[in-house]
Amino acid sequence: MKMKLLAAAAVALIPLAGVAAEGSKTPPGRVVSFDTLDANRDGRISMPEASADAQLVENFSTADKNGDGYLDNQEYDNSRDPPK
Repeated sequence: MKMKLLAAAAVALIPLAGVAAEGSKTPPGRVVSFDTLDANRDGRISMPEASADAQLVENFSTADKNGDGYLDNQEYDNSRDPPK
């Protein structure tokens, strides 16, 4: 039973491996899409997923307006287009 649980956890983390492998390789000024960053397709971006975009990591806590530790699509869009 423990082996099945461990295998399931490993499979669940596979999509994050691609994001983590990129690290902060996003060139300055290049915008990465919400869908690209949302590696596990749960409709929100976690800090590990955001790590593929250095600019987003810097602004993550400010962009996370509701403080839940994730960015939804609206919070992500607002982080890219700050109010004037």
